Amino acid sequence: MNDQREFFDIVIVGAGPSGLACAIEAKQAGMSVVLLDKGTVADAIRRFPTNLSFFSTAEMLEIGNIPFMASGFRPTRVDVVRYYQRVAYEYGLRVDYHAAVRSLAKNDGIFRLETDSRTYEARNVVVATGYFDTPNPFDVPGSSLPKVLRYYDEPFKYHGQNAAVVGGKNSAVEIALDLFRNGAKVTLIHRGKTLSEGIKYWILPDIENRIKTREVRACFETEVREITPHSIRTEGKHSLEVPNDVIFVMIGYRPDTTLLGQAGVVIDGVSVAPVHDPETMETNVKGLFVAGSIAAGRFNNKIFIENGKLHGQRIVARIAKSD
Repeated sequence: MNDQREFFDIVIVGAGPSGLACAIEAKQAGMSVVLLDKGTVADAIRRFPTNLSFFSTAEMLEIGNIPFMASGFRPTRVDVVRYYQRVAYEYGLRVDYHAAVRSLAKNDGIFRLETDSRTYEARNVVVATGYFDTPNPFDVPGSSLPKVLRYYDEPFKYHGQNAAVVGGKNSAVEIALDLFRNGAKVTLIHRGKTLSEGIKYWILPDIENRIKTREVRACFETEVREITPHSIRTEGKHSLEVPNDVIFVMIGYRPDTTLLGQAGVVIDGVSVAPVHDPETMETNVKGLFVAGSIAAGRFNNKIFIENGKLHGQRIVARIAKSD
């Protein structure tokens, strides 16, 4: 480990929209601040599906009063990544890239964060690492096979193949449609009786029509029980064995609370959310805050960019009051 050490008023772990918004508030309040990210600015968004379009309008994603000029009515993944990179540049925010935090501890009122190459110390820490890095468990025989994927990029490599998509929410539906339109033979498997509530209104008629015409095979009230190199076996309303070349398991993600736990933050056993004051975003450990979707635990449909970006105001106001 490198002995280089630096001290800040605030260290923010995660350079996504919520982390950036918090850093802007801190900088405008005259506080010294650095963002640490294991990747780059908006790294989780960078890893979204290549052709993804956001539900939110560009105006709803704006932070720091920097106008967001998207290429269309619905901003694309590329639009959003470029925008947040521009925001970081315009505000002159310090972002230490590829700086995965390995440990977080508090001693004598000072936080110490260790990366592979540097030690950071701070009076306050904000954890804004989102939820996209840890897929929900999918424990069935064969789930470790290389063809079982938890993330999706683009459809072209699956042309002409038998592709299964597990899940019934937006991600699963959009992937099923993208695969179908690019020549894959798609089976959608969902344990619910129908598609989940909240499917984007402009997508719902599309997937319903594809299912009705059997262009996409839908198996509701059905679960995957076994995966083999060339097939999957299901049980439920549709108990069958389906030829299969690739399976996308889109059943959601949950936040990684390892760092918070190291520092003594209480994690709720049901929601997997860090215990915190919603008015200040401060956890049970004084000076340690959460921002963005990690604050909601596995119920990540409660916090989006639109409301997560507001957490920085509460956090900086709390720190300023404490000082």
